Formats: sequence, C-alpha cells, structure tokens
Amino acid sequence: MKKHFYVCSYGGSGTNMLCSALSKYGETKHIHSRVPPDNLEYAGGDGSGYIYCDWFNGITIPNNELENYYVIFIYRNPSFSIPSRFTDKYGYNMHKLHLQHIQIDDTIKLDDVLSSGKDLYKIREFYNNYIKVNKNRNYKIYCVKYEDIFDKQDELSNLLGIGKLNMVNKSNRKNSNKELDKVYSDLIEEMNQNDFIIIS
Repeated sequence: MKKHFYVCSYGGSGTNMLCSALSKYGETKHIHSRVPPDNLEYAGGDGSGYIYCDWFNGITIPNNELENYYVIFIYRNPSFSIPSRFTDKYGYNMHKLHLQHIQIDDTIKLDDVLSSGKDLYKIREFYNNYIKVNKNRNYKIYCVKYEDIFDKQDELSNLLGIGKLNMVNKSNRKNSNKELDKVYSDLIEEMNQNDFIIIS
C-alpha cells in the first residue's frame, strides 16, 4: 500500500526539504495546522475535503487506512526558524500569509515579539500541541528535531520503513538571533535536551 507522509511544522524548520526527501517513498503533505486532531484527518482537498491545502480538513481517515499514514512534526530552534519564515524578507504579503497559515494574528511583526519579550507567535503552544502525549489520538506523531536530522536521518528512515533520505544541510546560517534566544530560552533549552525522535 502507498505510504502517506504528513509533515507538520510552524515553519522555518526544514519541512519542504523533508517533504521532498520523503516524496520518493510516498505521497507527502506539508501541514501547518496548529492543533493535530484526535482522530487523524485528511489534509486539504483529500477525502473530498474543501479547505486550505496546509491544514487537516475535518474528514476522518478510516481506521483500516491509518497504518499507511505517518504524521511527522519537525521543529527547530525558533531563533533560527523565525528569521527564515516569519519575517517580511520575502515581502509583507508572504509574511502575512505564513502567519495566517499557522493561525496567528497576521499583524504581528518581529519587532513586536522583541519589544514585548513574549512568544506572540505562540510557537510554544504549537510545539506542545504536537509533542505532548495525547492518549485520545488514534495515531502516532513522530517528533523530529531539525538540528539532528542530517547526522541521524537513517534512524528516521528505519522508523518509517523506507530507504535513504539523502538530505544535505545547505543552510549557511551559523548563529541564532540573540534577542530571540532570550525570548525563547526555556523552549530552546527543552528542545536541546530532546532526543532526535520523540513519539507522542
């Protein structure tokens, strides 16, 4: 049976890269839904759904199909992910669109986060929604730490029962945003201590 990979993130965490690598082994969907459903749902237009392509669409996947679906949450230190995806470096409309996709007030600017010292993007909430165990879910979520993925990608391949992913780190960014380091210090510390893969 064909494998289906739902790759979820708040953005700026290598989602497109991972989707591309997984596409050799099945169908991939890039998901930005803030809250994963208790009963796994199709995404976008799948299952005759009519909703934005990056969200779960409310139509439950039948239990006899679940074994072919793999939900992966890939996350990254927000001091790296925010500058790469949440700012208007690609234009103000792209910035607004991304915030709409992760269901956040699209008027929030990076300066607002820095001046308030608060997680206005609610990345902690997004992260917790995926990584914390929810016994009501009828599926597993494979939570993957971006910082380890290039060295440990074979572990993910083995877990998913697929061949090599052959992902290469092409990012030139070496230093995080120091101001964001302060805002997200507790979350960054938790992420740093996580195993490469956590199953929730």
